[in-house]
Amino acid sequence: MKIVRNLQTKLADNEEGLSTVEYIIILVLIAVLAITVWRSFGEAVQENVTSSTTDIEGLRGGGS
Repeated sequence: MKIVRNLQTKLADNEEGLSTVEYIIILVLIAVLAITVWRSFGEAVQENVTSSTTDIEGLRGGGS
């Protein structure tokens, strides 16, 4: 029983694992932010390409 208590005390005093968890949480938050920005950027690019395509088709159709 004393061995278990000593092990629990050592684990409770060990803060190295805690910093690892904090880094993982930060990494996940950065990944979520990056995905959100990437999706927004992708939608903006898609809208610009669609608009440009429509403009080009209008020029082609109007010039004939």
